[in-house]
Amino acid sequence: MRSLVVCALLAALRLQQFTPAPGAELLHRPLDQILDVNVRDGFVYYRALKAERGRLDRYVASLNVTPATYSGWSKPQQMAFWVDAYNAFVLETVINHYPLHGTIHQIPGAFDRTPWRAAGRSVTLDQIDKSILPEFKEPRLLLALGRGAVGSGRLRSEAYTADRLDRQLADIQQEFVHNQHLYRLDRLANTMAITPIFSWHEADFVAAYGGTDLSSQPFSLPAGFSLRSPIERAIVAFLYPNLLPSEKELVSKNEFKVVFQDMDWRLNDLTGGRAE
Repeated sequence: MRSLVVCALLAALRLQQFTPAPGAELLHRPLDQILDVNVRDGFVYYRALKAERGRLDRYVASLNVTPATYSGWSKPQQMAFWVDAYNAFVLETVINHYPLHGTIHQIPGAFDRTPWRAAGRSVTLDQIDKSILPEFKEPRLLLALGRGAVGSGRLRSEAYTADRLDRQLADIQQEFVHNQHLYRLDRLANTMAITPIFSWHEADFVAAYGGTDLSSQPFSLPAGFSLRSPIERAIVAFLYPNLLPSEKELVSKNEFKVVFQDMDWRLNDLTGGRAE
């Protein structure tokens, strides 16, 4: 009980010091505040969030805007809306069952059966991930989903908003190569290990990055890359601009093997100690 009180007091102190990020849209400002207070480098103070859950509950309820309101938004506003909705629903799912001693998959139907209301629709997390977001043909959105897992994309300490979306998606792509849960290049084994998110959404990444003509990319690669599989071409096109010079040199030799690593589904819980 004492630890809960301490967490709540710390959360309240951080709340008083919070200044909304520039450009945060009104609907997502509460989430902006929640994430700023409770998220550190992708890890969440779930215990404190549960102790002061009223703001999150109200934000989740506010996501059920009318279909007419949603259809009147710009495409960037709609994209940001669904990413924020997904991440908020995950936070709500976890604190509804917290403490968890394992992964979010311990919660029956967390991804595929639990319904949420958003934009006048009843949706599951899987429907947002697999059906709604792919419609925007911007696969970097799929890397913005926290999924409640250490091995997923890094949950940001800010909400996604239309006026920040270009910068936020660019940051996701730049940070990707520095996150070992998403990408590892083993020079000795000559392997490139990639998050399974690319294999789950192969068609989406291939459509955006996997063209046979890599000469159209803003970088130069040997012609042999055109013989690689479409998903391998997509991976290289996505990664290459942000690789270190030594990594670009190795990739340019076109001798590496691409492997998909297992997802690390450990809960991204900062309260119980950060996972390594």
